[in-house]
Amino acid sequence: MENKKLELVIETAIQREEDAYNFYLDLSQRVNDAMAKETTEFLASEEQKHKAFLMAYRDGQYAGALKMNAVIDYKIADYLDRPDPEKNLQSKDVYLIAAHRELNSYNFYTSLAEIQPEGEVKDILLRMASEEKKHKEKVEYLYTNTAFPEVF
Repeated sequence: MENKKLELVIETAIQREEDAYNFYLDLSQRVNDAMAKETTEFLASEEQKHKAFLMAYRDGQYAGALKMNAVIDYKIADYLDRPDPEKNLQSKDVYLIAAHRELNSYNFYTSLAEIQPEGEVKDILLRMASEEKKHKEKVEYLYTNTAFPEVF
């Protein structure tokens, strides 16, 4: 029974990474700014790496490849509403949409990790959460620089 639960968790995470990849590719097509397009394409490629990591783990090829690093949490997505991706997007909107997406992914992995006993599965989920938080840091930094250029 425990293996079935783990399999479901991993399959759900793989699907979420695939959805994120498609989301960022779609978002990259909606924006004209070269840097915002490059950022969303970068995020899409990162989501592919996450999916590959999870698939390798599922298939018994876990190598501990993801590293957990300290991250700055600007908490911008925590306090600002998510723009509508269907509207005419400015670069700052793209970054804020991405920050919300990454915050949701971080919360997903953190919640899963909290209900796991100590061990390899919990460690993997925390590593995935850390990866998502790194992405959130990057797009919140870009949002700040784009939304408030006079400060920088």
